[in-house]
Amino acid sequence: MKLPGQDAIARQADEHFVTHKVKLPRKLVEHPFRQVAKRLSIALVVLVVTAFIVYADHDGYTDNSDGSVDLLDSFYYATVTLSTTGYGDITPVSDAARLTNIFVITPLRVLFLIILVGTTLEALTERTREEWRLNRWRSALRDHTVVVGFGTKGRSAIQTVCATGLRKDQVVVVDPSGKAIEAATAHGYAGVVGDATRSDVLNRAEAYRAKQIIIATQRDDTAVLVTLTARQLNRGAKIVVAVREEENAPLLKQSGADAVITSASAAGRLLGLSVLSPAAGMVMEDLISQGSGLDLIERPVIKAEAGKKLREVDDLVVSVIRGHRVLGYDDPAVGGLELTDRLITIVRATPGTHVTPDARPFPRD
Repeated sequence: MKLPGQDAIARQADEHFVTHKVKLPRKLVEHPFRQVAKRLSIALVVLVVTAFIVYADHDGYTDNSDGSVDLLDSFYYATVTLSTTGYGDITPVSDAARLTNIFVITPLRVLFLIILVGTTLEALTERTREEWRLNRWRSALRDHTVVVGFGTKGRSAIQTVCATGLRKDQVVVVDPSGKAIEAATAHGYAGVVGDATRSDVLNRAEAYRAKQIIIATQRDDTAVLVTLTARQLNRGAKIVVAVREEENAPLLKQSGADAVITSASAAGRLLGLSVLSPAAGMVMEDLISQGSGLDLIERPVIKAEAGKKLREVDDLVVSVIRGHRVLGYDDPAVGGLELTDRLITIVRATPGTHVTPDARPFPRD
């Protein structure tokens, strides 16, 4: 099946080079220009204070040109002194003026230099520091989760997986919008600005080492291209894709997706269920809202449960995953539980019920 606009997107990806950049989460800081302006203001205050200190004791100074030191001469002396120029045309001659230079002017000179030189050094070292952070981040990133698209679906998916215990530094967001990546980094996630249909963009997100890839793009044709690219880069990752139209789900399965969620159909079914039974709709909404009320989780069978029937398990078991099969709670083939089984259960959400998502692929049809 050929999706509308697929040729145009592929052609645009070939003809245009997309500038992309990795952005790591960081604490909110002031704008660089505001920082520089603030430091220059402090330096100006130091200069003015020094000038008035000199003028207050102007009788203790001598000017080689006319012998007296006025307010303008005080500012001139403060400027050449703080900048360590020191022409020597105005000099302290009294003991009080020299003591003031030792204990007051000299510390002010050091402060002045720290402000100006520190601003320059910070500007020069910012790029090196950012490169060091990026290299350290890359070397430590393993078995992480890549989320393509930071819209409503992408944000909800991240909140859900993080509710199961996934750390924020294990999430990398990919989105072509710079504003979306800024929002992601503000929430504590690393981000890559770029088109995820390009392999070099996914490589910057370290997708080839990812454990899970969540694709929540705005268009179904884009989702197909991203899925193909992601599966080519990473054969073992669990890839989950959201699509709008149900007819595109088989194509995404063929493209390498382990699971396809039809957002429009899922929302429609929930709407229909809520019409038939508002209470049932509320229960379903509760089950898919991770971290509150009732949670639907997957967990391994513990030793104490091996050999038991489902009704003998403390938790409410919905299904049993055995090998590549998903068996319902009423399936006679379940029999006694095995240690290699995994259970899909309904539990009451508490701070202790975090379950790390399974690394294995979903069973395929």
